[in-house]
Amino acid sequence: MNTLNILLIEPDRLLGSIYVSTLENAGYCVVHCLTADTAISALDAERVDIVILELQIALHNGVEFLYEMRSYDEWQHIPIIMHTIIDERRLLHSVDLKKQLYATTYLYKPETTLQQLLNTVRSVSVQTPA
Repeated sequence: MNTLNILLIEPDRLLGSIYVSTLENAGYCVVHCLTADTAISALDAERVDIVILELQIALHNGVEFLYEMRSYDEWQHIPIIMHTIIDERRLLHSVDLKKQLYATTYLYKPETTLQQLLNTVRSVSVQTPA
């Protein structure tokens, strides 16, 4: 079984390092990016199986990153876990945010434990061919 590659887009260095350690200890390969621009470059350079995205990122916001990412055919199949400080209720308008932004699932950071994040990654990875 091949190891899955995760692209983590998290602007907080401390949180990012905690997430990287947790995911790597569970056997995943993780590339951590602080900005949308570096994340696009990482998508271009690496095989990415899952994206974990904080919507509040510098240079672009997470929504702009998602639209740019999904504009490329080769990246449309990659599952996205929105793991964000932004409360989903604030983002919802008349459409379902996950469908609008092509996200696989949504986790609200203040209410998500490391174990819940890991369980979500495992759940998504079961559906993702390595």
